Amino acid sequence: MKPVSENKAFGGVQGVYTHASNACACDMTFGLFLPEEAQHGPVPVLWYLSGLTCTHENAMVKAGAQSWAAEHGLALVFPDTSPRGEDVADDDAYDLGQGAGFYVNASQKPWAPHFQMWDYVAEELPALIAEHFAVDMTRQSISGHSMGGHGALTLAMGLPGQFRSVSAFAPICHPTASEWGRKQLGAYLGPDESKWTRHDATLMMRETGFDGPILTDTGTGDQFYELLQTHALAEAVAKRPQQAQIRLQPGYDHSYFFVSTFMEDHLAFHADALYA
Repeated sequence: MKPVSENKAFGGVQGVYTHASNACACDMTFGLFLPEEAQHGPVPVLWYLSGLTCTHENAMVKAGAQSWAAEHGLALVFPDTSPRGEDVADDDAYDLGQGAGFYVNASQKPWAPHFQMWDYVAEELPALIAEHFAVDMTRQSISGHSMGGHGALTLAMGLPGQFRSVSAFAPICHPTASEWGRKQLGAYLGPDESKWTRHDATLMMRETGFDGPILTDTGTGDQFYELLQTHALAEAVAKRPQQAQIRLQPGYDHSYFFVSTFMEDHLAFHADALYA
């Protein structure tokens, strides 16, 4: 692992690091904010998964999360959204290939050799960060935006006991029933739709739910509202004893102006769970 940059921020350090990933078979880059408390011992961890076309940098720079993480004494991890490099498969479309890993383990050509983002986020990167930094991996929560909100919800429900809370900004809630999902799940996982279900938050909510609190925010002015299928997740939540807030925010769109507006709420939500 090699540091790219380390900058003091809000009493802590915002770092960017690269490392050789075994899961993705290429070099990967991630951002990590450590609050001042990490100088004295391990701190809880909040993962933030970004959306289509993003890198580790988008939320790290635009979301305004570090100030609230510093206030609550939380580490923030900003993984990349996909493997990258000249030898990594790509597509001309913005919503497939590099920048669009969808947080799944691809089984189909040409994606399978590198696109193992589920294993990367669930196993490899947590182990690497725990080895090198003062973080407490027994206290983890997860959040994300759009495609990253999809990833946060499915990882939280698919890995029981790993995350204490999950939140999402404008998540893709029902990808098996959306153009933002069917294309990517078919490309990465193949035509057998039974293999898609563990990557659909609505279907997972219907089947198992999440053993912890959930918070989602979506803007009523979101230009991609129909693709997100927020109502499907809300209906699934309503049919089970699930602790969840599915909020609609009047007039807000899909941008980081929206994300940054409600970031304080999400950090406080996760801090309550991580310090309970």
